[in-house]
Amino acid sequence: MTQAPNPQEHPILVVGGGFAGLSTLQAFSRVHPRPPLVLIEPRSRFVFVPLLYELFSGELQGWEVAPDYGQLLQGRGISHIQDSVCSVNLEDHVVTTAGGHQLPYSQLVLATGAVPDDFGIPGVREHALRFHALEDLPPLHARLRDLRNRPSGTSTLVIVGAGPTGVELACKLVDLLEGAARVHLVEQGEQILARSRAFNREQAERALQKRDITVHLKTRVLNVVPNAVRWSGVDGEMEQPHDGLIWTAGSRPNIPDLLPSVAPHHKRLPVDGSLRLLGQPDVLVLGDIARQHSIDEGQSPWPLSAQVAIQQGQAAARSLQARRDGNTPDPFVFQDLGEMLSLGIGDATLTGMGVTLAGPLAFNLRRLAYLTRMPGLSLGLRSAGAWLFSS
Repeated sequence: MTQAPNPQEHPILVVGGGFAGLSTLQAFSRVHPRPPLVLIEPRSRFVFVPLLYELFSGELQGWEVAPDYGQLLQGRGISHIQDSVCSVNLEDHVVTTAGGHQLPYSQLVLATGAVPDDFGIPGVREHALRFHALEDLPPLHARLRDLRNRPSGTSTLVIVGAGPTGVELACKLVDLLEGAARVHLVEQGEQILARSRAFNREQAERALQKRDITVHLKTRVLNVVPNAVRWSGVDGEMEQPHDGLIWTAGSRPNIPDLLPSVAPHHKRLPVDGSLRLLGQPDVLVLGDIARQHSIDEGQSPWPLSAQVAIQQGQAAARSLQARRDGNTPDPFVFQDLGEMLSLGIGDATLTGMGVTLAGPLAFNLRRLAYLTRMPGLSLGLRSAGAWLFSS
């Protein structure tokens, strides 16, 4: 039986308000009685990243894709501290924020996500555009307007990285540019969408060909300057002039300093099967910064995706309660619900749950599926209803 909370009990802190952190808070906020819940997140708005493409293209509105945390947390008894965590003292159970606050915790959820990685390639940080967060959209919109005001076909846009972000963005940009610029997609690997389902990869290849996007495989960027990029590919080194370069080639875990330090596992924090940081029963680690420490030979790690983060958040809420009750938490088991990719305005591909589909119907199903999974169900349903009535 759950004990009544001690009035002096330290709060549960959730660091990071992405899919994993927000899902944890929303699931655990339904538990009563409970200690105070505090979200530490520097942004004022949650960003539903899979629909950032539709916000960029104008197919969806800001309130649909980036609702305010105040709106999402309203009435749930959750405090939001708009700050970032610099360090965690694991022995004293205290986090220190960039604003100088020192906050004690009873249990801690680390879900700080990932940030773009330039891999130390000269010029990327200074000269590349990005597509990772809300603040990346205005510079991209400005570049798009500039290219559309030039004579058609005289400009070149380069996208580096042919994972889901690069491929989806390339298709969307070509549709928005309407022939104003030539688009090149550069990938260091041997194929686009290396981790995607075969059907989705085939549909993406067709979408790229249909839009006359030039794909450079087995090509490594050497350096970037304001108006050109030098790369090494199958034909040797070459310099490609550009009128804009967008970097989507990779990300790295955004992990605060831990005291005492924790040895990373494949650059991420090692967790046990129930998402606990190894050796730290009061710390859960979720999303892009977590990697299971012991998995069977040949078993793949959890994908770095929104659906994994959401499921981990829901599992974390159960684990928080198990810890409070003195019970052993259940292991986290990821349920793969499939993969969906946007392939331009009004086009998409999806596989999973017995469905394999591409085209406008897939686009509509993808959009509706994401909107109804928006944290804060009433907001998702309101958005879905607005879309249905406008179709």
